Amino acid sequence: VYTAGKRVAEDGRMHPDIIVPESIGCPSAMQVRSDALDLAIPAAGKTGRVIELVPEQIVTRNRTTEISQRDGLAVSDTARDVLKLVVVERHKATGNIGKGFVSGFGLKKGALASSVAHDSHNIIAIGVGDVDILTAIRTVNEMGGGLAVISDGKVDAALALPLAGLMSAEPLEIVREKIDALNAAAQAIGAIPRDPFMTLSFLALPVIPELKLTDRGLFDVAQFAHVPLFLD
Repeated sequence: VYTAGKRVAEDGRMHPDIIVPESIGCPSAMQVRSDALDLAIPAAGKTGRVIELVPEQIVTRNRTTEISQRDGLAVSDTARDVLKLVVVERHKATGNIGKGFVSGFGLKKGALASSVAHDSHNIIAIGVGDVDILTAIRTVNEMGGGLAVISDGKVDAALALPLAGLMSAEPLEIVREKIDALNAAAQAIGAIPRDPFMTLSFLALPVIPELKLTDRGLFDVAQFAHVPLFLD
């Protein structure tokens, strides 16, 4: 790989005499009050829209199914692989939180969160219970952006992305090791996709059919409009 006429990478490794800046100044890209987040979904019906993953694809299906309930709230159902999905606006402190459900991800416990969520790059999180989902969101927020895997209230793996919540200033080798650890940690709690965070990042992209989630709620790409979670 060459840039500006100089060789910067060869045989899968960065060239050793490349000068890396000691620090890169960047204002915080995380405008989230994580202590004020309310992830509860009141059960406004029995049947709802669920984002259904298509293996190895970024397109999804618009599935209609019964939503599990507990104490008047809609909740994840690991037995049927229907998990809570949330998108938290992180750029202007609007407080917007989109809430929905996704099937095909496979988590049996814990949660994942990421500030890489195409194209708006809000925080997107998926999980079995609200405590772990909140912990994942707070972990990402406190890192100034990044990726996190949580189980039993603890951080299993994380990667800080403090540059706009999208990039790291660490060397490639370190970032690669942390990505590998994140994927392994996600799969250890049940994640089915080969690249869980890549799959997660596209669930917030409302131009790819059929159903996606934004910070303003579920978006039906065919109708090109936001739609309610519950049908009845």
